[in-house]
Amino acid sequence: MREVISTENAPQAIGTYSQAVRIGNTVYLSGQIALIPETMALKEGDIAERIHQVFKNLTAVCEAAGGSLQDIAKLNIFLTDLSHFATVNEIMAQYFEQPYPARAAVGVKELPKGTDVEMDGIMALSAY
Repeated sequence: MREVISTENAPQAIGTYSQAVRIGNTVYLSGQIALIPETMALKEGDIAERIHQVFKNLTAVCEAAGGSLQDIAKLNIFLTDLSHFATVNEIMAQYFEQPYPARAAVGVKELPKGTDVEMDGIMALSAY
């Protein structure tokens, strides 16, 4: 059984997708960029501020699905400039505790809305 997860505490979908979809104990989190949910404007400032906003958006979707960031089993990070890899690691350590999720960090040419960071993931809930 598929259940669509939606929350106003994260940016609304800007295309033909859901914020997340739960199938059993697994939640598939759509990509989040640094949009501010209330305004749907891209977070201004440096990349660190946008990374924090992405984690806030992911947190909101995880919570709407009945979990937390700690339940993410696989995290994918997309960056338009891989020189920000160390910044991602520093900030990620503020949001996750061990055991950390499996992760990929991928350099890409461009991302939606001209942003420089996007993350998606798969969350495994212990109980449903």
